[in-house]
Amino acid sequence: MKLQNPSLLKTGALIDGAWVAGNKKFAVHNPATGAELAQVADLGSAETKTAIAAAKAAQGPWAKLTGKQRGQILRCWFESMVQNADDLAAIMTAEQGKPLAEAKGEILYAASFLEWFGEEAKRVYGDIIPETKPGTRILVMKQPVGVVGSITPWNFPSAMITRKCAPALAAGCTVVLKPAKQTPLSALALGELAIQAGVPKGVLNIITSSNSSSIGMELCTNPDVRKIGFTGSTEVGKILMQQAAVGVKKMSLELGGNAPFIVFDDADIDAAVAGAIISKFRNAGQTCVCANRIFVQKKIAAEFNKKLAAAMAQLKVGNGTENGVTIGPLIDQNAVTKVQELVDDARSQGAVIALGGAGHALGGLFYQPTLITGATPKMRLHAEEIFGPVAAVYEFTDEAEAIQLANNTEYGLAAYFYARDLGRVFRVAEALEYGMVAVNEAILSTEVAPFGGIKESGFGREGSFYGIEEYVETKYVLLGLPQQ
Repeated sequence: MKLQNPSLLKTGALIDGAWVAGNKKFAVHNPATGAELAQVADLGSAETKTAIAAAKAAQGPWAKLTGKQRGQILRCWFESMVQNADDLAAIMTAEQGKPLAEAKGEILYAASFLEWFGEEAKRVYGDIIPETKPGTRILVMKQPVGVVGSITPWNFPSAMITRKCAPALAAGCTVVLKPAKQTPLSALALGELAIQAGVPKGVLNIITSSNSSSIGMELCTNPDVRKIGFTGSTEVGKILMQQAAVGVKKMSLELGGNAPFIVFDDADIDAAVAGAIISKFRNAGQTCVCANRIFVQKKIAAEFNKKLAAAMAQLKVGNGTENGVTIGPLIDQNAVTKVQELVDDARSQGAVIALGGAGHALGGLFYQPTLITGATPKMRLHAEEIFGPVAAVYEFTDEAEAIQLANNTEYGLAAYFYARDLGRVFRVAEALEYGMVAVNEAILSTEVAPFGGIKESGFGREGSFYGIEEYVETKYVLLGLPQQ
């Protein structure tokens, strides 16, 4: 991995503005080749306590800066990310596996949160409420929550960091970040750029560790941490909720998904196929908002399946550094094993494997883009996140059945559907039990819109002006005016 700016390749954790090597190390590997990329500091709860103490000490002075001052620092961080986008993308592709062009897209998306929330720092408005008693005034103040513990996943190792850290820092909070053990190098590179941008010591701390549970426990139970932000599985999210309940901490959780992708018979089929390719196969299907269940109205199912198979056949699997590659490796062997189990389960229950269905000829962690037709709700892949390059197509008869099938899950993160009829668009958008719905579009993530789910997909919102509200407390002040 050759970088134009070698200073971005860090292997120590970041605590109170200093790089900490630690006594233990863990290896980071390239999922495409299996090669070891680095030995990274493997820290524990003791170092996490030190980082929390540093964040607490830094929080008061950081909050005392004006929103404009904090915003200017975030702006510098944003500009540094853009300037170093090629290096940051190279690091991400090396440790996460997604194609280089896709990694570059994530870097720019990640940077957009620094730009957006740097601007929002100046707009954390309070209120004056009309008084109900003569001689009084009712004031509403917005103040930073305090120290924030952020836990981020491996599938978007840069964007999930800035989507949490940017609003926290903009609001005047400080952060102790725990990145995924598979992708710590991306986090540490962002930490180096944050220092260069002028983020003061202790304001952003990054704890790298192979033992996520011990770090999570410390963040959730330490009384100096006032909020937890987490992106990951519903299973882990529930554990964190239980741990954080001891201190009644503020939380925002973006958890698992089971996104429906509905194609009605009045849809533009070519647009729907193109959208399915984008939504399903981005990051090799390893996203919480990717199409997990594709529902197609019976009248157009044959045509849709034929066109989808043809489009999938054009996907190129390989190392993300190679030209033209659109599908990289899965993150680890457990991921490959799960995907194969889901495919085998569908096959055993009568589904047709129209394309793929096994590991790729490249071997290792590569898996063939797979098309399954004749899927039914009884199959495991209807209830479980596939998290791999497998498209399962179900058929439905009418609008009511499509809505029933789509909502038949405990998850409620993202949903997609394609239709032309305006009445149907509003009916279905309102009936889908999801925090986000995309109509005739396949990518809904943007820094200007609120990202988040309902039901067991979590709560809280990231991005947009709603996102900064997650990092402030609302204080009511009743002011009695001295009588003249």
